[in-house]
Amino acid sequence: MADYVITGKEVLGVEFGSTRIKAVLIDEKCNPIAMGSHSWENRLENGIWTYHTDDIWSGLQDAYSKLNEDVEQKFGTKIKTLSSIGFSAMMHGYLPFDKDGNQLAEFRTWRNTITSKASEILTDEFGFNIPQRWSIAHLYQAILNGEEHVSDISFLTTLAGYVHWRLSGEKVLGVGEASGMFPIDSNTCNYDSDMLNKFSSLEDVKKYSWNIKDILPRVLTAGENAGYLTEEGAGLLDVSGNLQAGAIMCPPEGDAGTGMVATNSIAPRTGNISAGTSIFSMVVLENQLSKVYEEIDMVTTPTGKPVAMVHCNNCCTDFDYWVNIFYEFTRLSGMDISKPQLYDMLYNTALDGDKDCGGLLSYNYFSGEPVTKAEKGRPLFVRCENSNFSLSNFMRSLIFSTTATLKIGMEILEKENVSIDRLTGHGGLFKTPVVGQRIMAAAMNAPVSVLETAAEGGAWGIAVLAQYAYNSENLSLDNYLDKNIFSKFKSTTIEPDAEDVKGFEEYMKLYKLGLAVEKSAADNI
Repeated sequence: MADYVITGKEVLGVEFGSTRIKAVLIDEKCNPIAMGSHSWENRLENGIWTYHTDDIWSGLQDAYSKLNEDVEQKFGTKIKTLSSIGFSAMMHGYLPFDKDGNQLAEFRTWRNTITSKASEILTDEFGFNIPQRWSIAHLYQAILNGEEHVSDISFLTTLAGYVHWRLSGEKVLGVGEASGMFPIDSNTCNYDSDMLNKFSSLEDVKKYSWNIKDILPRVLTAGENAGYLTEEGAGLLDVSGNLQAGAIMCPPEGDAGTGMVATNSIAPRTGNISAGTSIFSMVVLENQLSKVYEEIDMVTTPTGKPVAMVHCNNCCTDFDYWVNIFYEFTRLSGMDISKPQLYDMLYNTALDGDKDCGGLLSYNYFSGEPVTKAEKGRPLFVRCENSNFSLSNFMRSLIFSTTATLKIGMEILEKENVSIDRLTGHGGLFKTPVVGQRIMAAAMNAPVSVLETAAEGGAWGIAVLAQYAYNSENLSLDNYLDKNIFSKFKSTTIEPDAEDVKGFEEYMKLYKLGLAVEKSAADNI
Protein backbone atom coordinates (compact mmCIF):
# COMPACT_ATOMS: atom_id res chain seq x y z
CA MET A 1 0.00 0.00 0.00
CA ALA A 2 2.92 2.39 0.65
CA ASP A 3 3.95 2.02 -3.00
CA TYR A 4 0.40 2.86 -4.00
CA VAL A 5 0.37 6.11 -2.00
CA ILE A 6 3.71 7.17 -3.44
CA THR A 7 2.37 6.82 -6.98
CA GLY A 8 -0.08 9.64 -6.36
CA LYS A 9 -3.19 7.74 -7.46
CA GLU A 10 -5.00 8.58 -4.25
CA VAL A 11 -7.94 10.99 -4.14
CA LEU A 12 -8.60 13.70 -1.55
CA GLY A 13 -12.03 14.76 -0.34
CA VAL A 14 -12.53 17.62 2.14
CA GLU A 15 -15.80 18.75 3.65
CA PHE A 16 -16.35 21.85 5.78
CA GLY A 17 -19.07 20.79 8.20
CA SER A 18 -20.68 22.94 10.85
CA THR A 19 -18.42 21.71 13.65
CA ARG A 20 -15.68 19.78 11.87
CA ILE A 21 -13.51 20.07 8.78
CA LYS A 22 -12.80 16.53 7.63
CA ALA A 23 -10.23 15.37 5.07
CA VAL A 24 -10.44 11.82 3.71
CA LEU A 25 -8.00 10.05 1.42
CA ILE A 26 -9.36 7.20 -0.70
CA ASP A 27 -7.78 4.68 -3.05
CA GLU A 28 -8.81 4.18 -6.68
CA LYS A 29 -11.61 1.84 -5.54
CA CYS A 30 -12.95 4.55 -3.22
CA ASN A 31 -11.90 2.77 -0.01
CA PRO A 32 -10.92 5.24 2.77
CA ILE A 33 -7.23 4.84 3.63
CA ALA A 34 -6.48 7.88 5.81
CA MET A 35 -8.25 10.73 7.58
CA GLY A 36 -7.61 14.04 9.32
CA SER A 37 -9.97 16.53 10.92
CA HIS A 38 -10.21 19.89 12.63
CA SER A 39 -12.90 21.09 15.01
CA TRP A 40 -14.35 24.56 14.65
CA GLU A 41 -17.45 26.50 15.68
CA ASN A 42 -19.51 29.27 14.14
CA ARG A 43 -19.71 32.60 15.96
CA LEU A 44 -22.68 34.88 16.56
CA GLU A 45 -21.28 38.35 15.90
CA ASN A 46 -23.44 41.46 15.59
CA GLY A 47 -26.46 39.22 15.17
CA ILE A 48 -24.90 37.19 12.34
CA TRP A 49 -23.75 33.58 12.42
CA THR A 50 -20.34 33.47 10.77
CA TYR A 51 -16.90 31.86 10.52
CA HIS A 52 -13.80 34.04 10.14
CA THR A 53 -11.86 33.70 6.90
CA ASP A 54 -8.65 32.95 8.82
CA ASP A 55 -10.47 30.06 10.51
CA ILE A 56 -11.34 28.60 7.10
CA TRP A 57 -7.70 28.37 6.06
CA SER A 58 -6.15 27.44 9.39
CA GLY A 59 -8.81 24.75 9.80
CA LEU A 60 -8.25 23.34 6.32
CA GLN A 61 -4.48 23.32 6.81
CA ASP A 62 -4.78 21.61 10.19
CA ALA A 63 -7.13 18.91 8.83
CA TYR A 64 -4.78 18.27 5.89
CA SER A 65 -1.73 18.22 8.17
CA LYS A 66 -3.38 15.61 10.37
CA LEU A 67 -4.28 13.61 7.27
CA ASN A 68 -0.62 13.73 6.26
CA GLU A 69 0.40 12.52 9.71
CA ASP A 70 -2.01 9.59 9.37
CA VAL A 71 -0.58 8.77 5.94
CA GLU A 72 3.00 8.95 7.20
CA GLN A 73 2.21 6.74 10.19
CA LYS A 74 0.53 4.12 8.01
CA PHE A 75 2.70 4.22 4.89
CA GLY A 76 5.98 5.83 5.89
CA THR A 77 5.64 8.77 3.52
CA LYS A 78 3.78 12.04 3.15
CA ILE A 79 1.45 12.94 0.30
CA LYS A 80 3.30 14.43 -2.65
CA THR A 81 0.83 14.15 -5.52
CA LEU A 82 -2.88 13.46 -5.86
CA SER A 83 -4.88 12.31 -8.85
CA SER A 84 -7.93 14.39 -8.00
CA ILE A 85 -9.42 16.58 -5.27
CA GLY A 86 -12.91 17.58 -4.25
CA PHE A 87 -14.19 20.21 -1.82
CA SER A 88 -17.57 20.32 -0.18
CA ALA A 89 -19.10 22.50 2.51
CA MET A 90 -22.25 23.62 4.24
CA MET A 91 -24.63 24.76 1.52
CA HIS A 92 -26.00 28.26 0.99
CA GLY A 93 -24.76 31.40 2.67
CA TYR A 94 -23.17 34.58 1.37
CA LEU A 95 -19.58 35.32 0.37
CA PRO A 96 -19.24 38.42 -1.86
CA PHE A 97 -15.98 39.62 -3.44
CA ASP A 98 -14.87 42.65 -5.44
CA LYS A 99 -12.96 42.62 -8.74
CA ASP A 100 -9.64 42.33 -6.89
CA GLY A 101 -10.76 39.30 -4.88
CA ASN A 102 -11.28 41.20 -1.63
CA GLN A 103 -14.04 39.87 0.62
CA LEU A 104 -16.71 42.54 1.01
CA ALA A 105 -18.76 41.27 3.96
CA GLU A 106 -18.56 38.67 6.69
CA PHE A 107 -19.38 35.10 5.64
CA ARG A 108 -23.11 34.77 6.37
CA THR A 109 -23.87 31.10 6.92
CA TRP A 110 -26.94 28.93 6.35
CA ARG A 111 -27.79 29.30 10.03
CA ASN A 112 -28.90 32.92 9.71
CA THR A 113 -32.58 33.83 9.60
CA ILE A 114 -32.12 37.48 8.69
CA THR A 115 -33.48 37.54 5.14
CA SER A 116 -37.19 37.02 5.65
CA LYS A 117 -38.23 40.09 3.61
CA ALA A 118 -36.01 39.16 0.67
CA SER A 119 -37.14 35.55 0.81
CA GLU A 120 -40.80 36.59 0.77
CA ILE A 121 -40.40 39.02 -2.16
CA LEU A 122 -38.33 36.65 -4.31
CA THR A 123 -40.61 33.69 -3.67
CA ASP A 124 -43.54 35.81 -4.85
CA GLU A 125 -41.66 37.17 -7.88
CA PHE A 126 -40.30 33.81 -9.00
CA GLY A 127 -43.28 31.61 -8.10
CA PHE A 128 -40.59 29.39 -6.58
CA ASN A 129 -39.64 28.95 -2.94
CA ILE A 130 -36.53 30.94 -2.03
CA PRO A 131 -35.45 29.94 1.51
CA GLN A 132 -33.86 32.50 3.79
CA ARG A 133 -30.46 30.81 3.77
CA TRP A 134 -30.06 30.83 -0.04
CA SER A 135 -27.35 33.07 -1.45
CA ILE A 136 -29.77 35.05 -3.63
CA ALA A 137 -31.91 35.82 -0.56
CA HIS A 138 -28.84 37.13 1.27
CA LEU A 139 -27.87 39.23 -1.73
CA TYR A 140 -31.32 40.74 -2.14
CA GLN A 141 -31.63 41.39 1.60
CA ALA A 142 -28.32 43.27 1.48
CA ILE A 143 -29.80 45.31 -1.37
CA LEU A 144 -32.96 46.02 0.62
CA ASN A 145 -30.80 46.99 3.61
CA GLY A 146 -28.89 49.47 1.45
CA GLU A 147 -25.53 47.90 2.33
CA GLU A 148 -22.72 49.83 0.66
CA HIS A 149 -20.64 46.81 -0.33
CA VAL A 150 -23.27 45.56 -2.81
CA SER A 151 -22.24 48.02 -5.53
CA ASP A 152 -18.70 46.58 -5.53
CA ILE A 153 -19.67 42.93 -5.95
CA SER A 154 -17.87 41.19 -8.79
CA PHE A 155 -18.27 37.58 -7.62
CA LEU A 156 -20.67 35.84 -5.27
CA THR A 157 -20.12 32.29 -4.07
CA THR A 158 -20.51 29.75 -1.26
CA LEU A 159 -17.92 28.36 1.13
CA ALA A 160 -17.22 25.35 -1.10
CA GLY A 161 -16.97 27.59 -4.15
CA TYR A 162 -14.64 29.99 -2.34
CA VAL A 163 -12.16 27.31 -1.28
CA HIS A 164 -12.23 25.74 -4.76
CA TRP A 165 -11.64 29.12 -6.39
CA ARG A 166 -8.62 29.90 -4.21
CA LEU A 167 -7.05 26.49 -4.91
CA SER A 168 -7.82 26.22 -8.62
CA GLY A 169 -8.51 29.75 -9.87
CA GLU A 170 -11.87 28.56 -11.24
CA LYS A 171 -15.12 30.33 -10.28
CA VAL A 172 -17.40 27.30 -10.58
CA LEU A 173 -19.91 25.24 -8.59
CA GLY A 174 -21.41 21.81 -8.89
CA VAL A 175 -25.06 22.01 -9.91
CA GLY A 176 -26.26 20.66 -6.55
CA GLU A 177 -24.43 23.39 -4.66
CA ALA A 178 -25.47 26.01 -7.23
CA SER A 179 -29.11 25.07 -6.63
CA GLY A 180 -28.73 26.52 -3.13
CA MET A 181 -27.59 29.84 -4.56
CA PHE A 182 -30.20 30.38 -7.25
CA PRO A 183 -32.98 28.21 -8.77
CA ILE A 184 -31.81 25.65 -11.32
CA ASP A 185 -33.55 24.50 -14.50
CA SER A 186 -33.06 20.71 -14.43
CA ASN A 187 -33.53 20.56 -18.22
CA THR A 188 -30.46 22.71 -18.83
CA CYS A 189 -28.59 22.03 -15.56
CA ASN A 190 -28.01 25.74 -15.27
CA TYR A 191 -29.55 28.72 -13.51
CA ASP A 192 -33.18 29.29 -14.51
CA SER A 193 -32.98 31.95 -17.25
CA ASP A 194 -36.49 33.34 -16.68
CA MET A 195 -35.78 33.87 -12.99
CA LEU A 196 -32.43 35.48 -13.74
CA ASN A 197 -34.26 37.98 -15.95
CA LYS A 198 -36.94 38.56 -13.30
CA PHE A 199 -34.26 39.30 -10.71
CA SER A 200 -32.47 41.71 -13.04
CA SER A 201 -35.78 43.50 -13.69
CA LEU A 202 -36.41 44.31 -10.02
CA GLU A 203 -36.28 48.08 -9.46
CA ASP A 204 -33.94 47.67 -6.47
CA VAL A 205 -31.52 45.68 -8.61
CA LYS A 206 -31.47 47.85 -11.74
CA LYS A 207 -29.40 50.57 -10.07
CA TYR A 208 -26.32 48.34 -9.87
CA SER A 209 -23.82 48.06 -12.72
CA TRP A 210 -23.34 44.32 -12.31
CA ASN A 211 -25.66 41.67 -13.76
CA ILE A 212 -26.64 38.65 -11.69
CA LYS A 213 -25.65 36.38 -14.60
CA ASP A 214 -22.08 37.63 -14.38
CA ILE A 215 -21.47 37.44 -10.63
CA LEU A 216 -22.68 33.87 -10.01
CA PRO A 217 -20.29 30.92 -10.38
CA ARG A 218 -20.37 28.84 -13.57
CA VAL A 219 -22.41 25.65 -13.13
CA LEU A 220 -20.95 22.19 -13.76
CA THR A 221 -22.36 18.69 -13.34
CA ALA A 222 -20.74 15.65 -11.70
CA GLY A 223 -17.91 14.20 -13.77
CA GLU A 224 -16.89 17.46 -15.42
CA ASN A 225 -13.38 18.84 -15.05
CA ALA A 226 -13.52 21.87 -12.73
CA GLY A 227 -9.86 22.86 -13.09
CA TYR A 228 -6.56 21.82 -11.56
CA LEU A 229 -4.77 22.43 -8.29
CA THR A 230 -2.46 25.39 -8.84
CA GLU A 231 0.92 25.92 -7.22
CA GLU A 232 -0.59 28.65 -5.07
CA GLY A 233 -3.44 26.31 -4.15
CA ALA A 234 -1.05 23.50 -3.23
CA GLY A 235 0.78 25.88 -0.93
CA LEU A 236 -2.46 26.98 0.72
CA LEU A 237 -3.50 23.40 1.33
CA ASP A 238 -0.18 21.91 2.41
CA VAL A 239 1.92 24.38 4.40
CA SER A 240 4.79 21.85 4.52
CA GLY A 241 5.32 22.39 0.80
CA ASN A 242 5.33 18.68 -0.10
CA LEU A 243 2.18 18.67 -2.21
CA GLN A 244 2.65 19.28 -5.93
CA ALA A 245 0.22 21.09 -8.21
CA GLY A 246 -1.73 19.49 -11.06
CA ALA A 247 -4.45 17.33 -9.47
CA ILE A 248 -7.82 17.42 -11.25
CA MET A 249 -10.51 19.25 -9.28
CA CYS A 250 -14.11 18.05 -9.39
CA PRO A 251 -16.99 20.56 -9.20
CA PRO A 252 -17.33 21.76 -5.58
CA GLU A 253 -20.53 20.51 -3.98
CA GLY A 254 -22.62 21.17 -0.92
CA ASP A 255 -23.16 18.82 1.99
CA ALA A 256 -26.57 17.92 0.55
CA GLY A 257 -25.01 16.63 -2.67
CA THR A 258 -22.23 14.73 -0.93
CA GLY A 259 -24.82 13.24 1.42
CA MET A 260 -26.75 11.95 -1.59
CA VAL A 261 -23.59 10.38 -2.99
CA ALA A 262 -22.52 8.92 0.37
CA THR A 263 -25.92 7.21 0.73
CA ASN A 264 -26.36 6.25 -2.95
CA SER A 265 -29.49 8.39 -3.10
CA ILE A 266 -29.30 10.19 -6.44
CA ALA A 267 -31.84 8.15 -8.43
CA PRO A 268 -35.58 9.00 -8.49
CA ARG A 269 -37.62 7.57 -5.57
CA THR A 270 -34.55 7.43 -3.32
CA GLY A 271 -33.94 9.70 -0.37
CA ASN A 272 -31.59 10.35 2.51
CA ILE A 273 -31.60 12.08 5.86
CA SER A 274 -28.51 13.89 7.10
CA ALA A 275 -28.62 14.43 10.86
CA GLY A 276 -25.86 16.36 12.58
CA THR A 277 -25.74 20.02 13.63
CA SER A 278 -28.62 20.60 11.22
CA ILE A 279 -30.98 17.98 9.82
CA PHE A 280 -32.35 17.72 6.33
CA SER A 281 -34.00 15.19 4.08
CA MET A 282 -33.45 14.89 0.35
CA VAL A 283 -35.94 13.04 -1.84
CA VAL A 284 -35.24 12.68 -5.58
CA LEU A 285 -38.51 13.31 -7.40
CA GLU A 286 -40.11 11.62 -10.37
CA ASN A 287 -42.30 14.70 -10.97
CA GLN A 288 -42.34 18.29 -9.76
CA LEU A 289 -44.55 19.13 -6.77
CA SER A 290 -48.02 20.48 -7.50
CA LYS A 291 -47.33 23.91 -5.97
CA VAL A 292 -44.83 26.03 -4.08
CA TYR A 293 -44.28 25.22 -0.40
CA GLU A 294 -42.29 27.48 1.89
CA GLU A 295 -41.18 24.44 3.88
CA ILE A 296 -39.78 22.60 0.84
CA ASP A 297 -36.61 23.65 -0.99
CA MET A 298 -36.29 22.57 -4.60
CA VAL A 299 -32.64 21.74 -5.24
CA THR A 300 -30.88 19.15 -7.40
CA THR A 301 -28.64 16.11 -7.31
CA PRO A 302 -25.01 16.55 -8.44
CA THR A 303 -26.30 15.52 -11.89
CA GLY A 304 -29.14 18.04 -11.95
CA LYS A 305 -32.19 15.89 -11.11
CA PRO A 306 -34.91 17.71 -9.10
CA VAL A 307 -34.86 17.10 -5.35
CA ALA A 308 -37.33 18.06 -2.63
CA MET A 309 -35.35 19.16 0.40
CA VAL A 310 -36.67 19.73 3.90
CA HIS A 311 -33.96 21.63 5.75
CA CYS A 312 -34.07 22.32 9.50
CA ASN A 313 -31.43 24.46 11.14
CA ASN A 314 -31.29 22.53 14.41
CA CYS A 315 -30.64 18.89 15.18
CA CYS A 316 -28.05 17.47 17.61
CA THR A 317 -26.52 20.61 19.16
CA ASP A 318 -28.89 20.74 22.15
CA PHE A 319 -28.46 17.01 22.73
CA ASP A 320 -24.68 17.48 22.74
CA TYR A 321 -24.93 20.17 25.41
CA TRP A 322 -26.97 17.87 27.65
CA VAL A 323 -24.40 15.10 27.17
CA ASN A 324 -21.72 17.55 28.30
CA ILE A 325 -23.68 18.16 31.52
CA PHE A 326 -23.79 14.42 32.21
CA TYR A 327 -20.10 14.16 31.31
CA GLU A 328 -19.30 16.85 33.91
CA PHE A 329 -21.16 14.74 36.47
CA THR A 330 -19.10 11.65 35.62
CA ARG A 331 -15.89 13.65 36.10
CA LEU A 332 -17.19 15.04 39.39
CA SER A 333 -18.12 11.59 40.66
CA GLY A 334 -14.80 10.06 39.64
CA MET A 335 -16.34 7.66 37.10
CA ASP A 336 -14.12 6.61 34.20
CA ILE A 337 -16.53 6.92 31.29
CA SER A 338 -15.48 8.24 27.90
CA LYS A 339 -17.64 10.61 25.84
CA PRO A 340 -18.44 7.95 23.18
CA GLN A 341 -19.45 5.49 25.93
CA LEU A 342 -21.66 8.13 27.52
CA TYR A 343 -23.35 8.92 24.21
CA ASP A 344 -24.12 5.24 23.67
CA MET A 345 -25.48 4.85 27.21
CA LEU A 346 -27.76 7.87 26.95
CA TYR A 347 -28.94 7.02 23.45
CA ASN A 348 -29.76 3.46 24.44
CA THR A 349 -31.65 4.40 27.59
CA ALA A 350 -34.05 6.36 25.34
CA LEU A 351 -35.33 3.04 24.01
CA ASP A 352 -36.61 2.21 27.51
CA GLY A 353 -38.76 5.33 27.72
CA ASP A 354 -42.50 5.67 27.16
CA LYS A 355 -43.39 5.63 23.49
CA ASP A 356 -44.62 9.25 23.68
CA CYS A 357 -41.84 10.40 26.05
CA GLY A 358 -44.22 10.42 29.01
CA GLY A 359 -45.43 13.95 28.35
CA LEU A 360 -41.94 15.51 28.25
CA LEU A 361 -41.32 18.06 25.54
CA SER A 362 -38.06 19.44 24.18
CA TYR A 363 -37.21 22.11 21.60
CA ASN A 364 -33.67 22.05 20.22
CA TYR A 365 -33.78 25.52 18.66
CA PHE A 366 -30.36 27.10 19.05
CA SER A 367 -31.14 29.31 16.05
CA GLY A 368 -34.27 30.28 14.17
CA GLU A 369 -36.25 27.60 12.35
CA PRO A 370 -37.99 28.72 9.12
CA VAL A 371 -40.02 25.49 8.77
CA THR A 372 -41.96 26.40 11.93
CA LYS A 373 -41.56 30.17 11.38
CA ALA A 374 -39.48 30.58 14.55
CA GLU A 375 -37.35 33.67 13.92
CA LYS A 376 -35.04 33.11 16.89
CA GLY A 377 -33.93 30.06 18.83
CA ARG A 378 -34.23 29.27 22.52
CA PRO A 379 -33.42 25.69 23.60
CA LEU A 380 -36.33 24.71 25.78
CA PHE A 381 -37.48 21.78 27.93
CA VAL A 382 -41.07 21.70 29.22
CA ARG A 383 -43.08 19.22 31.31
CA CYS A 384 -46.35 19.13 33.20
CA GLU A 385 -46.53 18.42 36.92
CA ASN A 386 -47.85 14.91 36.21
CA SER A 387 -45.45 14.02 33.39
CA ASN A 388 -43.41 10.84 33.75
CA PHE A 389 -40.08 12.53 34.37
CA SER A 390 -37.41 9.84 34.05
CA LEU A 391 -33.95 9.72 32.47
CA SER A 392 -35.13 7.45 29.66
CA ASN A 393 -38.08 9.72 28.84
CA PHE A 394 -35.86 12.81 29.04
CA MET A 395 -33.31 11.38 26.60
CA ARG A 396 -36.08 10.10 24.34
CA SER A 397 -37.65 13.58 24.22
CA LEU A 398 -34.27 15.10 23.29
CA ILE A 399 -33.86 12.64 20.40
CA PHE A 400 -37.46 13.15 19.32
CA SER A 401 -36.81 16.90 19.21
CA THR A 402 -33.97 16.38 16.72
CA THR A 403 -36.45 14.99 14.18
CA ALA A 404 -39.73 16.73 15.04
CA THR A 405 -39.33 19.79 12.81
CA LEU A 406 -38.20 17.58 9.92
CA LYS A 407 -41.37 15.54 10.40
CA ILE A 408 -43.48 18.67 9.91
CA GLY A 409 -41.85 19.30 6.54
CA MET A 410 -42.01 15.67 5.44
CA GLU A 411 -45.78 15.61 6.09
CA ILE A 412 -46.12 17.86 3.04
CA LEU A 413 -44.43 15.27 0.81
CA GLU A 414 -46.77 12.63 2.21
CA LYS A 415 -49.74 14.74 1.13
CA GLU A 416 -48.14 15.15 -2.32
CA ASN A 417 -47.99 11.33 -2.60
CA VAL A 418 -44.26 11.39 -3.21
CA SER A 419 -43.00 7.81 -3.50
CA ILE A 420 -39.83 6.79 -1.66
CA ASP A 421 -38.40 3.31 -2.24
CA ARG A 422 -35.36 3.79 -0.03
CA LEU A 423 -34.57 6.23 2.80
CA THR A 424 -30.97 6.19 4.04
CA GLY A 425 -29.66 7.92 7.14
CA HIS A 426 -26.20 9.34 7.87
CA GLY A 427 -24.59 11.73 10.31
CA GLY A 428 -24.05 11.92 14.07
CA LEU A 429 -27.59 10.89 15.01
CA PHE A 430 -26.91 7.44 13.54
CA LYS A 431 -23.49 6.80 15.11
CA THR A 432 -24.94 4.80 18.00
CA PRO A 433 -26.31 1.62 16.41
CA VAL A 434 -30.09 1.14 16.17
CA VAL A 435 -31.32 4.04 18.35
CA GLY A 436 -31.38 6.99 15.96
CA GLN A 437 -32.33 4.67 13.13
CA ARG A 438 -35.30 3.24 15.05
CA ILE A 439 -36.57 6.65 16.14
CA MET A 440 -36.18 8.05 12.62
CA ALA A 441 -38.14 5.09 11.23
CA ALA A 442 -40.92 5.92 13.69
CA ALA A 443 -40.84 9.61 12.80
CA MET A 444 -40.92 9.01 9.05
CA ASN A 445 -43.14 5.90 9.31
CA ALA A 446 -40.84 4.34 6.73
CA PRO A 447 -37.91 1.90 6.67
CA VAL A 448 -34.58 3.62 7.36
CA SER A 449 -31.29 2.11 6.19
CA VAL A 450 -27.77 2.95 7.30
CA LEU A 451 -24.82 2.01 5.12
CA GLU A 452 -21.51 0.94 6.59
CA THR A 453 -20.05 4.01 4.81
CA ALA A 454 -22.32 6.35 6.77
CA ALA A 455 -19.59 7.23 9.27
CA GLU A 456 -17.39 8.49 6.40
CA GLY A 457 -20.00 11.10 5.52
CA GLY A 458 -19.67 13.99 3.12
CA ALA A 459 -15.86 14.09 2.94
CA TRP A 460 -15.95 10.58 1.54
CA GLY A 461 -18.84 11.57 -0.73
CA ILE A 462 -16.93 14.44 -2.32
CA ALA A 463 -13.86 12.19 -2.65
CA VAL A 464 -16.01 9.76 -4.63
CA LEU A 465 -17.12 12.63 -6.87
CA ALA A 466 -13.45 13.58 -7.33
CA GLN A 467 -12.62 10.00 -8.33
CA TYR A 468 -15.59 10.07 -10.73
CA ALA A 469 -14.25 13.25 -12.35
CA TYR A 470 -10.86 11.57 -12.72
CA ASN A 471 -12.24 8.37 -14.27
CA SER A 472 -15.98 8.01 -14.81
CA GLU A 473 -15.52 4.91 -16.97
CA ASN A 474 -18.17 6.50 -19.25
CA LEU A 475 -20.87 5.57 -16.75
CA SER A 476 -23.65 7.78 -15.43
CA LEU A 477 -23.10 8.70 -11.79
CA ASP A 478 -25.89 6.45 -10.48
CA ASN A 479 -24.57 3.49 -12.50
CA TYR A 480 -21.03 4.26 -11.36
CA LEU A 481 -22.10 4.23 -7.72
CA ASP A 482 -24.12 1.04 -8.11
CA LYS A 483 -21.42 -0.85 -10.02
CA ASN A 484 -18.17 0.30 -8.46
CA ILE A 485 -19.01 1.24 -4.90
CA PHE A 486 -22.22 0.28 -3.18
CA SER A 487 -22.41 -3.28 -4.48
CA LYS A 488 -19.67 -4.15 -1.97
CA PHE A 489 -21.02 -2.29 1.07
CA LYS A 490 -23.40 -3.71 3.63
CA SER A 491 -26.42 -1.88 5.02
CA THR A 492 -28.82 -2.37 7.91
CA THR A 493 -32.50 -1.53 7.64
CA ILE A 494 -34.97 -0.97 10.45
CA GLU A 495 -38.70 -1.09 9.76
CA PRO A 496 -40.99 1.26 11.69
CA ASP A 497 -42.49 -0.26 14.83
CA ALA A 498 -46.25 0.41 15.04
CA GLU A 499 -46.12 1.40 18.72
CA ASP A 500 -43.13 3.69 18.13
CA VAL A 501 -44.98 5.36 15.25
CA LYS A 502 -48.05 5.89 17.42
CA GLY A 503 -45.92 7.31 20.23
CA PHE A 504 -44.17 9.74 17.91
CA GLU A 505 -47.51 10.91 16.53
CA GLU A 506 -48.72 11.63 20.09
CA TYR A 507 -45.50 13.52 20.81
CA MET A 508 -46.00 15.58 17.63
CA LYS A 509 -49.47 16.69 18.72
CA LEU A 510 -47.99 18.15 21.88
CA TYR A 511 -44.96 19.47 20.01
CA LYS A 512 -47.07 21.51 17.60
CA LEU A 513 -49.12 22.97 20.45
CA GLY A 514 -45.97 23.86 22.35
CA LEU A 515 -44.46 25.86 19.48
CA ALA A 516 -46.27 28.88 20.90
CA VAL A 517 -44.25 28.44 24.10
CA GLU A 518 -41.00 28.18 22.14
CA LYS A 519 -41.74 31.37 20.20
CA SER A 520 -42.77 33.19 23.37
CA ALA A 521 -39.48 32.18 25.02
CA ALA A 522 -37.57 33.69 22.10
CA ASP A 523 -39.61 36.88 22.32
CA ASN A 524 -39.30 37.33 26.08
CA ILE A 525 -35.98 35.82 27.17
